[in-house]
Amino acid sequence: MKLKLNWDALGITATLACAIHCALLPLLLSSLPLFGINIIDNIFFETGMIVLAFLIGGYSLLHGYLKHHHRFFPVLLFTAGIVFLVLKQYYHSLQYWFLAPAVILIVSAHYYNWRSCRVANHCHSSDCNH
Repeated sequence: MKLKLNWDALGITATLACAIHCALLPLLLSSLPLFGINIIDNIFFETGMIVLAFLIGGYSLLHGYLKHHHRFFPVLLFTAGIVFLVLKQYYHSLQYWFLAPAVILIVSAHYYNWRSCRVANHCHSSDCNH
């Protein structure tokens, strides 16, 4: 039995994990600096989450675009979402205003990619399952 990984589901999960981190971590773990632990606004963790979302999403959307549906709309949504995530890093006072559209755009991109892959009428590779 061949195990097949759903990259869109993984991308949505990574994006939602990033959103939960950005929205809830400051509320739940605000006492960590008392113990010398600083993961809130940690540039390495934040950058790592953005890179993870970009790599998973980029692979998923590229695969869908090249092998299944050839639609640019999910790529456009994803790119806009990543831009909002990067802007969130530079404008900390507005980070929650950038976070909400970033999450909505990235999750929407994965959803449209997944849906487009499922309704594609042709395949170019043996890994298609529709």
